[in-house]
Amino acid sequence: MRKLLATTMMMLMMTAALAGCAGEDEEEGSTLDVILDRGVMWCGVKDSQFGMGYLNADGTYSGLDIEYCKAVAAAIGLNPETDVVYKLATGSNRFDLLASGEIDVLIRTTTWTTSRDADLNADFAGMNFFDGQGILVNMAAHPDAASALDLDGASICVGIGTTTEGNIADYFAVNGMTYTAVNSENAGAAKASFEAGECSAWTGDMSAMVAQKWGLDTTAVPDSAIMPELLSKEPLGAATRDNDDDWNDVVAWVWYGMITAEEYGLTMANHGAADMTLPANDRLLNQNLGLGTEDNPLPIDWMGRVLNAVGNYGEAYDRSFCDGDGTHSNCLIDRAGTANDLAANGGLQFAPPMR
Repeated sequence: MRKLLATTMMMLMMTAALAGCAGEDEEEGSTLDVILDRGVMWCGVKDSQFGMGYLNADGTYSGLDIEYCKAVAAAIGLNPETDVVYKLATGSNRFDLLASGEIDVLIRTTTWTTSRDADLNADFAGMNFFDGQGILVNMAAHPDAASALDLDGASICVGIGTTTEGNIADYFAVNGMTYTAVNSENAGAAKASFEAGECSAWTGDMSAMVAQKWGLDTTAVPDSAIMPELLSKEPLGAATRDNDDDWNDVVAWVWYGMITAEEYGLTMANHGAADMTLPANDRLLNQNLGLGTEDNPLPIDWMGRVLNAVGNYGEAYDRSFCDGDGTHSNCLIDRAGTANDLAANGGLQFAPPMR
């Protein structure tokens, strides 16, 4: 009898605990539902990297990360021009902003790593840019430098709370070299230090180094060069909060949809006339595919809304890095033949089946 009573009480306690957990999950809900109830999406971005996340003089934002934010907003039924609030997410505070709910999604040149995926309150989604770490050098301070291996003793600007801190430390240690780190809170601070001569080199994602070289004050730094080495792998993408699966699915598949549209030859201009007798086109442009929540399933034309807003991946890339005329000409960072080209062209941009 005593054993039966103890067992019964244990089962009741477990049932109550499980009910409490279910109640907490039900109360929290999906970020997608919260966004649609609020009417605007909070997107954590950069504002200083031309080509990825950049605040223009007229107050508008541009870049590939911004295109991604707009695409997600369009897919869930918001106006991508008026219903997205861009919030500055720095290298040191971005995951705190995400975990606290101050941003709904982080799309800010953020590298997918083991520790970030496992230890932080973050789940990664679509990888919108494959990058690697580079080094920008003031050639007046290192006149003979032709390689990162020629920078022994350099003072290097490096972002606080970024993967570049660890990568540069590893690279110099492995190669038996020393350097002095000049820690920078953000790209603006690093640029100021580089132009003032407080650091003789500057390290970050190669895309950032190319953009920063383009924007340097040539009076302060008349001669700069990017060393040829890539010091790391930097897959950059979006992140949502842990265990927010429905929302993470939307963020990821919006990106995959942009890749798939480019693979199919569907663009901002022609998707409205797509041959819907082709099953692949019909699935992409006229089916929900299970995305969204029970209360807020994505509309069946979600991908058409994305294409209306930003086009396919190639079009978004062209506007972000090139002339934006559809030819990928005069690009700050070329795409053809690189990791960011479609897999069919030898790149790494590849979408799982949309079905």
